[in-house]
Formats: sequence, C-alpha cells, structure tokens
Amino acid sequence: MHVTHLAWKGWRLLNNRLPLFYAVTALYWFSTYTYVPLLSPYVVALGGSLSMAGMVVGSYGFSQMLVRVPIGVWSDKIRSRKPFVIAGGAMGMLSSLGFAITHSVAAALVFRLLAGIAAGCWVVFTVLYASYHEPHEAPKAMGILSFYTSIGQLAASTLGGLWAEHHGWHAAFWLGAAGGLAATVLACFVVDKPPARDHGGIRVGEMLAVGRDRIVLGVSCLAVLAQVVTFTTMFGFSPEQATQLGANKADLSWLTLAATLPNAVASYFSGSLFARWIGERNVVAFGFAIAALFTASIPLCHTLTLLYVTQAINGFGQGLCMPVLMGLAIRHIEADRRATAMGFYQAIYAVGMFGGPAVVGWLGDLVGLSRGFWAVAAVSAAACALTYALAPASGARRQVITRSS
Repeated sequence: MHVTHLAWKGWRLLNNRLPLFYAVTALYWFSTYTYVPLLSPYVVALGGSLSMAGMVVGSYGFSQMLVRVPIGVWSDKIRSRKPFVIAGGAMGMLSSLGFAITHSVAAALVFRLLAGIAAGCWVVFTVLYASYHEPHEAPKAMGILSFYTSIGQLAASTLGGLWAEHHGWHAAFWLGAAGGLAATVLACFVVDKPPARDHGGIRVGEMLAVGRDRIVLGVSCLAVLAQVVTFTTMFGFSPEQATQLGANKADLSWLTLAATLPNAVASYFSGSLFARWIGERNVVAFGFAIAALFTASIPLCHTLTLLYVTQAINGFGQGLCMPVLMGLAIRHIEADRRATAMGFYQAIYAVGMFGGPAVVGWLGDLVGLSRGFWAVAAVSAAACALTYALAPASGARRQVITRSS
C-alpha cells in the first residue's frame, strides 16, 4: 500500500511539473522570437547596411557559441539546473526590453548578443527536462519538448509582426519582454532535479574527447551548414527580400509563419516516419537538396505570393535536417555521456548561426543580396553531397565515451 501511495504521488508530481515546464519553454523562446521576422528590415530601417544587418542577426549565434559549454560546465559544478532556466527567461526579457528602449544599430547588436546568451541556457533546459524521464524515453521526450519550442517560436513570429504593424517596430520588442517576464516568473516554480555527484555532465576534458569522435564531429559540421541556410533565409534575409517586394510588418509575420509551420511539421516526422521510409541519411540529404533549390529560387520571386511558396517548401526541407542530425550526434554515445555530446553539438552548430548571416550580409553589400542567396544555395547543395560522407549509415552503433577517471 505504501509503495502504491508513493507511486501515485510520483505520478502526480511528474504530471504537475511537465505542463509548467512546457509553458516556461514556450514563453522562453517566445521572448526572443517576436521580432525575428522584423530584425534585418529593422536594422536597415535604422540606417544599417546589409553587412551590419548580417552581423546583428548572426550575433545571436556568436554568443551561443561562446557560452553554451561554460553554462553546462557551471551547471554541473553547482549541481543545479533551475537557476539557469530562470536566467534564460530573464536574459530573454532583458534582451527584448533593451531593443524596446533603444533606437540604434549598435544597441541592436548588443541586445541580440544578449538574446544569444539567453538561448545558451537551452542546454540546461534539455538536460533538466530529460531528467524527468527514464533514459529510454529520452528521444520521445525531446520530440515533445521540440514541439513546445516550435509553439513558442510560431506564436512569437506571427504575433510580433502583426502587433508591430499596428503599433510600430518597438511593439514587437515590448511583446517579447512581456513573454520573457512571464517565463522568468513561472521558471521560479520549476522543479529542479540535481544530478548525482558522479553525474557525467558537461566537463571540459570529456567535451574534448567527444569532439574527437568522428560521427559527432561530422554530424556537427553538417548542422553548421544547416544553420547557415536557416539563419540566412527564414531567420535572416528572406524578410529583407520581402520588404523589397513591398511587404509590410504583418506580411513579414506571415512570411515567417509560412516557413516555420512546414518546418515544424517536417521536424515532427523526420526522425520517425520519414527516416523509416527512406533512411536517416537520405532524409538529411533530401532536406538539403530542397533547401538548395528553393533558396536559389528566392531572388527569382517577383511577388510576395511566390516568395511565400518558396519559403514554405524551403522551411519544410530545412525541418528534415536538424532533428535527424541531432539524433545521429548522440545515438551512439552512452546514455550518461549524451549531455556532453549535445553540449558540443549545440556549441558547434552555433558557428553557422553567426557565420552564415555575417558572410551573406557582406556579400549583399558587395555584389547584391541575390548572389548571397545563390551562395547559400551552393552551400546547401554541397551539404547534400557531404551528408553521405559525414553522417553515419542507418544502424551504425558505437560506444565512444567512457567515464573519466
């Protein structure tokens, strides 16, 4: 009877904390995505060049690249996750608030860097959420968490542009700040689950060991190229292309929604249904091929309707890649080393978030934005071919990281 009572209490605790964690997750991402459809046009409207717009967009990935590993190490050192979940919401709120009360390109760069620090806490989010589940439930659990991530981003990118259309550029920033405040307050009630003292979280020595693994390194390189495409198109310069076709702020929200909704659908099915049909490497290669074709098509669109269509198909193609790559990066790693592999993987792919927009912005000023899109299409086509060299074949298994002494 006592065992049954404890099991019932455990089940109630789990089911009570999961909805709260989902709400915090959605609001956390909401806080930094309300203005994403507007960001490059906003920087240009302030008088910035395309190069500067690329730097602002890419700074989000630059700061993630720097902080994700230290945040993971710090979390493991103090044996706590909750403070970083709270900090993620607070940093997202401060980033949006900074955008809301300033009116300069330099400030936009600073506060987008801060948004990247907020996103750097995502490693700890995933580790804490995984701790609520049994190890064998991790893949399914990450899929559910990704769904709530998409919900937050979709709501933010849609509402931000619509709100800005009626109330001005800065309305989207205030909306993001409100979402970040809500995430911070709710995160104070999240249930922490401290790791055991011998937990194999993110340690510097093991991070280097993971980085030497051929599969992790190869898949991480492909993820860099995937993020180059994502952060130079739907989260980068596709909105600027739309403004050149006469789009208003509401149109920019619909453009982002047109890309992110198919992206979410593809993400949901890529690692399960599609992978069973054609194999994981083929799913990734097919996604890169679609992205290459429809990124190259962006400069050829002379109406917003055509641009919406290209972005929808492009978003679907990009959604095929990242979830499968994430699974391939950690599938062959021991269960208690997967946080280490994920930290390395996320830190590396942030290079694409930063480098892609920065280079395409520079190309846009030098030779025109159209050629920048064509360069990204070439990168995606190259990634399609590289998939067969860098990604493991279906069924590959290898335990590579063991406990450090």
